[in-house]
Amino acid sequence: MIMKNSSILFLFLSCILVSFSGCKKEEPISNVPSIKFISMTPNPAVKYQDEIKVTIEYRDGDGDLGENTPDVKNLYCTDSRNNVTYEFRIQQLAPDNANIIINGRLVFDLAPQGFIDDNNTTETAIYSIYLKDRAGNQSNTVQTSALTINK
Repeated sequence: MIMKNSSILFLFLSCILVSFSGCKKEEPISNVPSIKFISMTPNPAVKYQDEIKVTIEYRDGDGDLGENTPDVKNLYCTDSRNNVTYEFRIQQLAPDNANIIINGRLVFDLAPQGFIDDNNTTETAIYSIYLKDRAGNQSNTVQTSALTINK
């Protein structure tokens, strides 16, 4: 009888521990978008020939990332060699006022890159990337890996 009660008590306590360990509080997701650099290809690239595909991950707590107005730019990519910023438009990723968490990957294309110093046979570029949502919140800024550009 004592053995049976001990087994039932053990089973009961095990169930309670399992239920508490599964109830950890989720961290709220910010309405300010966040990004992470994933990849850049090809690398190395051929000067004035290879289009560069850059992949980033995004996460936004209220779904207001992207824009349907063609003239509005919301993704910015700055070349470390000359501080030139390329501007892009991310298409709207969720309906207006959806207020949902969105995350995924974005791929954008940089035009074939040239050299800053034409006397070089190779150059290295690093790009800084950030984006803005429709509310004007600016994401963190990430840096790409080094891109080697060959003649």
